[in-house]
Amino acid sequence: MKKASPQNRLPPGQFETEDLPILDLGRRPYIPFEKWSLSVGGLITRPLVWNWADFKAQPQTELRVDIHCVTTWSSFDNEWSGVSARHRLSVVEPKPEAHFVILHGADGYTTTLPLERFSAGNVLLADTWNGEPLPQDHGGPVRLVVPDLYFWKSAKWLTGITFEETDKPGTWETRGYHNEGDPWKEERFS
Repeated sequence: MKKASPQNRLPPGQFETEDLPILDLGRRPYIPFEKWSLSVGGLITRPLVWNWADFKAQPQTELRVDIHCVTTWSSFDNEWSGVSARHRLSVVEPKPEAHFVILHGADGYTTTLPLERFSAGNVLLADTWNGEPLPQDHGGPVRLVVPDLYFWKSAKWLTGITFEETDKPGTWETRGYHNEGDPWKEERFS
């Protein structure tokens, strides 16, 4: 696993923390592995639903990345493993008119990413964090990890992905958070 470069790792307005704070909408759904599923639909050629066995049968990817929360903390060298978003895209084949991806969490949370952000090489549907199964408090069994954006774009308790032609702001974006969320540009609020 490639280690992140030690230079310029802390975006403006951030501080480093050793802990990963737990932030949510006030609800932490518990989803047993045998009941978890991920449905993918919208503007794609092959809609599908994966159960836990289907998910685990996919090629696994490991990443070591820094993550940055809009609440100003950053955590370095987090090790994640799971299914790459690129692999997911190759399986479902988005249609040419698909430009956005809506991520749905089991807690009712949504967030939207431009398709080009979702297809980045370091975006992961993660089920493992630092060598252990992803804890429920941190979005287990599966959460999205988008290390290039503030962590609210990394939907927890991931149960659905929808491909759309137009942007549909999600839970925090409709409450005034920036639509893009780039920590290096301090895109916290719109």
